[in-house]
Amino acid sequence: MMKFIAIVGTNSAKSTNRKLLQYMQEHFADKAEIELVEIKDIPVFNKPAVKVVPERVKEIAAKIDAADGVIIGTPEYDHSIPAVLMNALAWLSYGIFPLLNKPVMITGASFGTLGSSRAQLQLRQILNAPEIKANVIPEEFLLSHSLQAFDADGQLTNPETVAKLEALFDDFRLFVKITSKLQNAQALLHKEAENFDWESL
Repeated sequence: MMKFIAIVGTNSAKSTNRKLLQYMQEHFADKAEIELVEIKDIPVFNKPAVKVVPERVKEIAAKIDAADGVIIGTPEYDHSIPAVLMNALAWLSYGIFPLLNKPVMITGASFGTLGSSRAQLQLRQILNAPEIKANVIPEEFLLSHSLQAFDADGQLTNPETVAKLEALFDDFRLFVKITSKLQNAQALLHKEAENFDWESL
């Protein structure tokens, strides 16, 4: 069975993005093991001269390394991803490269109609950065009006929404299998990421 790490991209105590990932963890338990990872306690990124990464970040990086893929749930704040998620990704690309070639699925829930679409677009661009270079599946899951999307037991109530999520998750599992074969350039990409320096451009 595949093992996925689901990153909760918010520090909010009550988040429909966390609720969506918890739903996926339960709903897809027969297809994959999904472990939720919180990033709210990661220290603020300060680009230390000596690339010393906090222990909490090392723990998350080790989980990502050991996983078959990563699911990232992001809300949308001011048309962008939350600062806490940007902070986590900065640490996860600072001298360590757990997301390099790692298959990633993006999900997002929002109270409004657009379902974090603009934040997801920004996140996709970040994940394509030279220091990260994740393999992001082209499709993403957008959950709009998320306050009304779940029942009292945390279950999604709209059958069409559930069907779409199931289809995308099945596509992601297939995407993971396909991208696992794309290893020829792995060492070169890793070397490029290690040597990349924005300040020397």
